[in-house]
Amino acid sequence: MNRTGLTIALGLAVVVGLLFGLYPQLDLDIARPFYEVTNANHYMFAWRLSPNLMLVHNIALRFGFVLVAPAVVALLVKLILPRRKMLISGRAVVFLTATMALGPGLLVNVALKDHWGRPRPIDVEQFGGEQHFVAWWDPRGDCPSNCSFVSGDVATAAWTLAPAALAPPPWRALAYGGALALTLGMALLRMMAGGHFFTDTVFAGIFTFLIVWIVHGLIYRWPRTRLADRQIERALEWVTLAWCGAATWLGHRAADEIAGPEGGDEADPHIKRRRRGWW
Repeated sequence: MNRTGLTIALGLAVVVGLLFGLYPQLDLDIARPFYEVTNANHYMFAWRLSPNLMLVHNIALRFGFVLVAPAVVALLVKLILPRRKMLISGRAVVFLTATMALGPGLLVNVALKDHWGRPRPIDVEQFGGEQHFVAWWDPRGDCPSNCSFVSGDVATAAWTLAPAALAPPPWRALAYGGALALTLGMALLRMMAGGHFFTDTVFAGIFTFLIVWIVHGLIYRWPRTRLADRQIERALEWVTLAWCGAATWLGHRAADEIAGPEGGDEADPHIKRRRRGWW
């Protein structure tokens, strides 16, 4: 996670954004060979019906969730047993869960896919659909929800750059190579199935990488924001214990309200006034 990677990602975004923004027909030209693949029943985009490719897609998609699972488990254990030392590095837990939530989760599947109305290739008029084609930068398409820009599957694959950044230095280059190969493979699978245009996959990878790069800098690289594992553990302990204390106190107050006044308390107007309501 250095400036070289950032420069490459931003340069790619500028080149692809300008080229496909000025010549949006290029997206259709790239998708057309996949559209022309047919099966015995004359279905177009026939790769999407291949059981073998479906299996490869499903395995590749779950790879990211498998990698984030240890961080989620470690976080849950810490919240349940706050005084116990975390199973893995606190910084790694925050880094992996935050990037997965912000990238494939919030930005891609919440902010973009349901609000950027670009139709998928299989749904546009040029490929036998009923919706009109729009360029990558135009959110005014006919798609109502779960749209083409950007690819959620590619974003999830690109997220594997996050655990790759935490690999031991001797293995880090290999880990980055594996993450990039997984991302490129997922992008190709989604285009073959008619699920996404080329630009949908490119920007899914770029947006996810930028989130991973920024969060990695905040937690690991930049001195002003850099965190230590012990800081994170203490913060989680404080939050959990404070929440448990508040829940216990509210439970006692609720029990007092249900039980009502004891003895002659009901005859004392001051007691009645004090017991009225929760506070």
